[in-house]
Amino acid sequence: MDNRLAHEGSSFINFRHYASDPKEHGYRWVDIKQFRFPAASMDDTELLDALIEHRQFRDDYAGGGVLPEGTRHGPYWLRLITPGLYALVSQKRAVQIVQEWVEPLWDAPTELETNLQREVFDRLAAAGGIYYLSELGDEATHDWGRVHEHFHEFVLINRAAGQLALVVAADD
Repeated sequence: MDNRLAHEGSSFINFRHYASDPKEHGYRWVDIKQFRFPAASMDDTELLDALIEHRQFRDDYAGGGVLPEGTRHGPYWLRLITPGLYALVSQKRAVQIVQEWVEPLWDAPTELETNLQREVFDRLAAAGGIYYLSELGDEATHDWGRVHEHFHEFVLINRAAGQLALVVAADD
């Protein structure tokens, strides 16, 4: 099923690289996976389904990377994630979620702000549809899924460019 989405690359922002005091970074990071799709080929639900089925989605975000036969996605059991769990949110709400997640740490260094602007906020601004994975609850959390204190996941769909981005902002 991976043929519906083509993985074009990934980027990773590790807050540790920007902290003057290593204890300040709060073990926070943002992971972005970029995909291309035929612009008019699928509706949003079909795109979300194609993403969930893609091998790049099989990432526990705990250091192991993508596991093609993996059963976890972030803190959740992969089998329990469906397109219906993603809520359409406004750009304003998505920006607010990310800013509230970043702000408690410290005044972000300029380089971190620049990278967050380019990799996250500019993508949010360009997206025609922004989906946010809702909290799935204890029954969906896998055996060691609580390693993530905060886990924010967005799917950004830019139909004009035929691009989809999976943006995960979390800490561990």
